[in-house]
Amino acid sequence: MKILYSPASPYSNKVRMAAHHLGLAAESVLTDTNANPPELISNNPLGKIPTLITADSKAIYDSRAIMHFIDRETKGKLYPKKPAKRTDVEVLEALCDGICDSLLAIVYEKRSHPPEKVHQPWIERQWEKVERGLDYLEANPPKSGGKLNAGHFALAAMLRYIELRFSGEWQKGRPKLEKWPAKFEKHFPDYSKFKA
Repeated sequence: MKILYSPASPYSNKVRMAAHHLGLAAESVLTDTNANPPELISNNPLGKIPTLITADSKAIYDSRAIMHFIDRETKGKLYPKKPAKRTDVEVLEALCDGICDSLLAIVYEKRSHPPEKVHQPWIERQWEKVERGLDYLEANPPKSGGKLNAGHFALAAMLRYIELRFSGEWQKGRPKLEKWPAKFEKHFPDYSKFKA
């Protein structure tokens, strides 16, 4: 089994951390999406990462589909069994992924246009979404007990990414979120291995 990934991708890190934590044997294959590598394109027509390729050559994408695959492969160890608790975890994962969507939109806007063509109102709109999401998480931090779930891995990956791209721009007024990675690392000591 392989996970095609990029070290800076929060979605890649989410699934790689979850697979690693649950002992799912999957080789991480560094993948440059800009080069349209044949292994990626032939398995995912969108050319996006992460893409998981199973032992029987079945391709699974995007990150949430991969997380659900990991959950099935590990007999339900990634999402709670009780419907209400499972919904809470799925919503937390969606929120963290959505924050990453907005962060990436900002990064790509700046990266793909010369400074004079960057559309600042678009960046501000995306940052508003990020701040609302972070404020919600600060007010409603997930419990990080011994049993880690998909929401925990999504939050850990998002916080790693925002610190990578927006260091010093997000922590003010969010002490719980700022301290959360250290709490997470107590339950997932290999957290430091999953960074760009």
